[in-house]
Amino acid sequence: MAARWNGGHSSSVLCLNASAEGLVASGAERGELALWDGGGSPVAQLRLPQAEDVTSVVFSARRPTTLYASHGETISVLDVRSLQEPLERFHVNEEEINCLSVNDTDGFLAAADDSGAIKVVDLESKKVSRSLRHSNICSSVAFRPQRPQSLVSCGLDMKVMLWNLQKARPLWTMNLQECDMEEESLQSAGQFFNPPLAHSLSVASCGNIFGCGAQDGKVRIFRVTGVRFERELDFQAHSLGVSQVLFMPEAYWLLSGGNDGKVLLWDISSSVGKQQKSPAKSLHRRKAQAAASSRKDGKLNKVASNEHPGVVPKLTIEHGEKVNWLSCAEIKGSRRVLVADQTSSVSAYPLPEP
Repeated sequence: MAARWNGGHSSSVLCLNASAEGLVASGAERGELALWDGGGSPVAQLRLPQAEDVTSVVFSARRPTTLYASHGETISVLDVRSLQEPLERFHVNEEEINCLSVNDTDGFLAAADDSGAIKVVDLESKKVSRSLRHSNICSSVAFRPQRPQSLVSCGLDMKVMLWNLQKARPLWTMNLQECDMEEESLQSAGQFFNPPLAHSLSVASCGNIFGCGAQDGKVRIFRVTGVRFERELDFQAHSLGVSQVLFMPEAYWLLSGGNDGKVLLWDISSSVGKQQKSPAKSLHRRKAQAAASSRKDGKLNKVASNEHPGVVPKLTIEHGEKVNWLSCAEIKGSRRVLVADQTSSVSAYPLPEP
C-alpha cells in the first residue's frame, strides 16, 4: 500500500527527484519547492520568486547537495543544506521549461521548453553552449549515462531526436507518426485516432537503451547504435496517454505512469535481449520486410500488439490519479516508487527486489 507524504505542499505536485544520498526534492504549482527525508517528512520548504510553477527538479550527479529547479523560464541553483535564496539563476530559455537534465560529469545542464528549444548550459562557464530545437513543445530531454556529450529528446512534434553537443543539428531523428503509418500499411490495420505526441524519455543505465512514453498510450523502446537509433520494441502500456517513463538502476526495468491513473513496472530485459540477437526483426526495418513470409509478419504483429513474450507488467499499481511525475528512491533499506499527481501529496509504493 502507498504511504502518503503530506505537509510539503499546498498545490499539485508537478515533479520529483531523489539524490544519491536519499533526499527527495519535489516541485509544485505556485513556486513551491520541498525537501523530504527518507521517512517522508518535509525537512525544508521554499517558495521560489514570482510563484511560478516548479516544473522540473534534478540533483547534481557529482554534488548531491546541489539542486537545479526550473520555474517559468528560469533555472535556480540551490544548496539543499540551506534551502533559501538561490545561489545563482540561469535565464536562458524564452518560454516555460518542461524538463531539466544534468550529465554524468556535472559539466552540462539541458533545459527543454515550450518553444521547442533545448538550451544547454556549460556549468563551468555558466553560458549557453548549444541551442537545439524541436518544431513544437519539447517535453523531455535526457543525457545518456556514460556519454556526457550525448543526449536524447522528444516533443509534441512527435519526434524523438539524438544529439551530440559537438553538433547543432540532431544526429538522428525519428517521427513516431510516420513510423506508425509505415507499420499500419504493413499490417493493414485500422486508422489513427490518437497521435503519438511524445511526453517523456528515460535512458537505461547502460546508456544505449532508452524509452519514450506517448499520448497514444504506448511505450516505445529504442537502441542507440553509433550516430543513430532504432526502435526495438513498442507495446500498449496504458489506456490513456503515458505521462512518465523511468528506467530503474537495474538493467531494463522500466516504470511507466499514465493519465489512466496507473503506475506499471515492466521487465523488458528478455525482449530487448531477443531483439538484440535478431536485429533483422527490429521494428525500424519493417519496410524492408514487407515481402517477408506471413509467419514473420505474424511475429512482427505480435511485437506491435503487446503480445511479445515477456512484455507484461511485473507490477500494476492502481494509483487512481493522473501521474505527473515518477521517481525511485531507496528508503529504509527498500526501494520505493514515488508518484506525484494532481494532489498536494507524494505517494510512495514499495517495489519488488530484482
